[in-house]
Amino acid sequence: MTFFTTEIRRDPLALPPLDKVPEHVAIIMDGNGRWARHRGLPRSAGHRQGTENLRRIIRAAAEFGVRIVTIYAFSTENWARPRREVMLLMRILEMVIDRELQELDEEGVQIRHIGELDGIEERLARKVIEACEFTRDNQRLILNVAFNYGGRDEIVHAVQNIVRDGIAAEAITEATINNYMYTSDLPDPDLIIRTSGESRLSNFLIWQGAYSEIYTTETYWPDFGRSAFYEALVEYGNRRRRFGKTDDQINGEQMKATRVKERTI
Repeated sequence: MTFFTTEIRRDPLALPPLDKVPEHVAIIMDGNGRWARHRGLPRSAGHRQGTENLRRIIRAAAEFGVRIVTIYAFSTENWARPRREVMLLMRILEMVIDRELQELDEEGVQIRHIGELDGIEERLARKVIEACEFTRDNQRLILNVAFNYGGRDEIVHAVQNIVRDGIAAEAITEATINNYMYTSDLPDPDLIIRTSGESRLSNFLIWQGAYSEIYTTETYWPDFGRSAFYEALVEYGNRRRRFGKTDDQINGEQMKATRVKERTI
């Protein structure tokens, strides 16, 4: 199995170029269990199919020019699920690392972990660390795996570390806090996608997602393939991001940028 090159070359379903491509896309991969239930299958089948779908989305992200993908693989709240399902999710992550690491590395994917490894079985924690180290120099696509991750937990850890470093209260700014987040060296997500019809962040990137565009779809994650991903990117391209400014300000900035570009041609 090849994640990118071969698959793209063989794909006969060419799609029009995107006018605007988000640099960073974050995904809440929801609906695995419901996908399985609607087919009379155990939840485990949904989780496995969801993992298979991740291949398609990583491949499509590279094809469409997305530079960073952040996936919500396991939240701090997921520990409340039945123990059997939790253990299955742990085994699936370990299986993915064992099976796909070499291919991801060869295709230029840099794997990063965001979250905490405390409480994770030692063997799995070691494999996560080794996967990140093994791919650290790759530049084609950054894949952030939010595993044992919670947005509020991340902010708490950031504040604790700020205090430990002795930074005075009056010296703390947004930039200070941002520098202590897991994604401190990366741009915030331009687009957050959530599958299966839910319309909440569920404690995912709540600091980084302050100005992200949100896209929700009724499609369950295992069925959210290349075409569905493309549709989400098209929708993103049709939105106007103001960041607190007015339409007149945005129009003026765009006109100014156009004039500057014309003078340099």
